[in-house]
Amino acid sequence: MYIATLMLLGSGELGREFAIAAKRLGCRIIACDRYANAPAMQLADASEVFPMLDGKKLRAAVEKYNPDVIIPEIEAIDTDTLEALEKGGCRIIPSAKAVQLTMNRDGIRDFAAKELGLVTSKYRFAESREEAIAGAVEVGLPCVIKPVMSSSGKGQSTARKSEDVGPAWDYAVSNMRGDRPRVIVEEFIQFDSEITLLTVATKDGVLFCAPVGHRQEHGDYRESWQPAGIPLEALQSARFQARKVVEALGGHGIFGVEFFVRGDQAIFSELSPRPHDTGMVTLISQFPNEFELHLRAVLGLPIPSIELLSPSASAVILADKESDEFSYDGVADALALGAPGRPVDIRIFAKPKTLKNRRMGVALARGPTAEEAVERARAAASRVKIRYPG
Repeated sequence: MYIATLMLLGSGELGREFAIAAKRLGCRIIACDRYANAPAMQLADASEVFPMLDGKKLRAAVEKYNPDVIIPEIEAIDTDTLEALEKGGCRIIPSAKAVQLTMNRDGIRDFAAKELGLVTSKYRFAESREEAIAGAVEVGLPCVIKPVMSSSGKGQSTARKSEDVGPAWDYAVSNMRGDRPRVIVEEFIQFDSEITLLTVATKDGVLFCAPVGHRQEHGDYRESWQPAGIPLEALQSARFQARKVVEALGGHGIFGVEFFVRGDQAIFSELSPRPHDTGMVTLISQFPNEFELHLRAVLGLPIPSIELLSPSASAVILADKESDEFSYDGVADALALGAPGRPVDIRIFAKPKTLKNRRMGVALARGPTAEEAVERARAAASRVKIRYPG
């Protein structure tokens, strides 16, 4: 009846798009998250609600459904239980090792810099306010301070003066995930651009998508575009480093490998062993999109080529307050910005609750250039309004 049973650990907007791709190819989806009616749950064959850091409940869910593949979509997961499940014969995507190392920024940064010798910024870890202040002295000011575990840029800020470091520590700790107060104090890189290099590890080797440029605010992505215009030498360096880290982590699937680009240099920043939020642009820019690529790599299906269809962009639709009651206006106005050969699309994530600055949807647009596509995606996103009662 099904070609495979896939269990999602985390069922947000990325899981939702992955579930759509998987259902189209006849997979059974079990969607898990810490809250009910999460976006991917609305499309799944079954769902379970529990905190992913609860190892007993995680194991119980796996034993209940016996999935062919377990696919983490978030960082905050009990990785010890994942490792034990993998040793017991469960298939974890891309691997328990990859999930464990990338769950926290300290794991993947030390792995990339110290074990693989990738180019990174200067950094220090801190477990107290005093250590954060000392770390800032070592890496220099300005510096970026962020939790080793968080999501969507929560807790990230830039300390430009020495008196900023203490409050930046407080902000990072108050917005962290997990149970340990640990932050990374990182050299502020004067970069030309930031990119995500979507890197696909398949049974036949490593493939690359065209680089995705992105703009962030408060550490969270607001717009992305593909292709990103960067020097050939920087792209070659990024591909070399991405291949090296992905092959070292092992397993199959898509990896979102982030770099700062400065001149001809690509400086490793972070890595997610799953589809990346900035890669939402691939829903309109390329075939297969990042979710279809992840699925094909996971299932060992052929990927003859990755075709860039057109310069394209995405722009997020944000909520401005917390509410359980809301609706959307302006979708028709946003879609009306489309033109022959330059389509505009809107994806609403169907999250059951708004929060301040929470991503609730994304506008997608094509254009003759990436710059024009960004302008059109931004204009479309601005037309979609979230309305609240009263």
